[in-house]
Amino acid sequence: MSIKNKVVVITGASSGIGRATARLLVEQGAKVVLGARRVERLAEIADELKDEAGEVAFKATDVTKRSEVAALLDVAVQRFGHVDVLYNNAGVMPQGLLSSRDYDGWQLAIETNIMGVLNGIGEALPIFKKQHDGLIIATDSVAGHVVYPGSAVYNGTKFAVRAIMEGLRQEENADGIRSTIISPGAVKTELVNSVRDAAFQKNIETLFDSPEESGLAISPEDVAKAVLYAIDQPKHVVVSEVLIRPAQQPV
Repeated sequence: MSIKNKVVVITGASSGIGRATARLLVEQGAKVVLGARRVERLAEIADELKDEAGEVAFKATDVTKRSEVAALLDVAVQRFGHVDVLYNNAGVMPQGLLSSRDYDGWQLAIETNIMGVLNGIGEALPIFKKQHDGLIIATDSVAGHVVYPGSAVYNGTKFAVRAIMEGLRQEENADGIRSTIISPGAVKTELVNSVRDAAFQKNIETLFDSPEESGLAISPEDVAKAVLYAIDQPKHVVVSEVLIRPAQQPV
């Protein structure tokens, strides 16, 4: 497999999809650099992965702060000499009707889901252009493909990620820089904790608590396998998009 010895930087790595992806990549021989706001959690995960003979580094990273994203990538370059993959995975999921006028939640969603991805792209591109090689992955969502009531702002941020990543593909493919979006449906993660509307949060928690065999929600490990597939491609191949849903998800 082409995963062995690849250097992969992951944001939102303290739980859920990011954590599951880091573990799967280390099992395949990759070197991972983990970023998230909860540095204590990152330290625990790094220790676990190192026990599995993995090469792991981490740094506290708030993706809304460009300087912190730049510092995370610098850790990868200083520790391992280069970067093969940046996985922009950090995100929040505001839910609620527009009439709720949750301006603070909307702003956080824009800064995290959109600017967080742009900060990663902006800081990775100089590294990748110098290498004439690199893969940028972003966690998008089924919500970036369909719109449904109570999710207009989240939908908007995820539609924006799709547009940004397609623009990246068109602008940089001639320089060996590839891009992939991973669009999961309902996944059993801590993302539900970022839902600010209590009624919507309760409904989503009920969905996320459903057993996997119900086909209503998938695991972070299911999504991590899709990320692995995108990374494990030769340089002349790019997986532009993976849409992965629970079997019973209606939209």
